[in-house]
Formats: sequence, C-alpha cells, structure tokens
Amino acid sequence: MTRRLPIIHGITAHDAGPYRMERLDLEFGNGERRRYERLHGRGHGAVAVVPMLDDDTVLLVREYAAGMHRYELGLVKGRIDAGETPEHAANRELMEEAGYGANSVQVLRALTLAPTYMSHQTHLVLARDLYPRRLPGDEPEELEVVPWKLDALHELILREEFSEGRSIAALFIVREYLRHHAGC
Repeated sequence: MTRRLPIIHGITAHDAGPYRMERLDLEFGNGERRRYERLHGRGHGAVAVVPMLDDDTVLLVREYAAGMHRYELGLVKGRIDAGETPEHAANRELMEEAGYGANSVQVLRALTLAPTYMSHQTHLVLARDLYPRRLPGDEPEELEVVPWKLDALHELILREEFSEGRSIAALFIVREYLRHHAGC
C-alpha cells in the first residue's frame, strides 16, 4: 500500500549544538494531527570508507570514542567538506586517518542512523587499489590501522570494541557486494 506523506502545517526550529532541532506540525492521511521532532545536521553529510588492502582484507582504524570513553575499532569516517564529493571526502579521510589513498573509490549507497528523527546520511564508499599516502588530519593522535580479513567478520562483530552500527552494516554490505560483483 502506498501512503500519501503527511501534510506539514508548520515547522519551528532552534539550534541544538551541531544540529538544528525542528518541530513539525503534521496531519496524516486519516486526519490525525501530531507533532514530531527531527534533527538536521549542519554540513554536507559524512562518509564511511571501506578500504580494501586486497580482495580479502579491509583496513580498520582504532580511535578514541568520547561517547563511550574507550578506544573503538571501526571504519575510516568523516565529514564531507563544502565543495567536496563523497568520493573526494572518502579519499581525503582515508589519507588522513589510515595513511592510504585509493585509485578507485565507489559510493555504494547511503546509510541513515535513525531516520525516524534524524536527517543525517552517511555515504558508504568502497576504496580499492590503495597506495601509501598520509595527509595531516584533525585527530589528536595517529590512529592505529588494523587489517582484518572479511572472512573473519563473524569474529569481529562479537568484539566489544567494534560496536558502531555504521561500521558493522558497511562491512556486511561490502562483503555481499564483493561476493556478487567479483571482478568489478
């Protein structure tokens, strides 16, 4: 069944740190009225990069995660700067965080975090044909680069230090993509 989107009768907004909080006055197709809240990120989006060292090995990075106050293992991630494409941002972040560039960068899809109340999207980028190249980044310390075999993904997803949802989803998506698009 295809539903008509709710009618937005009004939007009020205020700043909420790095986000803009909006309150929507909505009317659904059945006449019900509700107020919903949503967060809009400031900026141009983000990238999560899956850098493939070879056909079977992904490069992960270990960095301090303030939200959990621990070191977290995950993918190279970062903001898309003004004027950048997701591909350019992915390659820049890869050089800053992992010390590699990629001759091949391919956006596979966008991922959302919490689409019921956030507009933020992260572009999932597959990076291949890597070469050593380091750019200065904004991290306070050099990140540890950890090679991981995709066929050991079942072990990685059970590690406490690997908990970020975008990284978990991205690795499963890339693993399946590579299985079904071998030679691409």
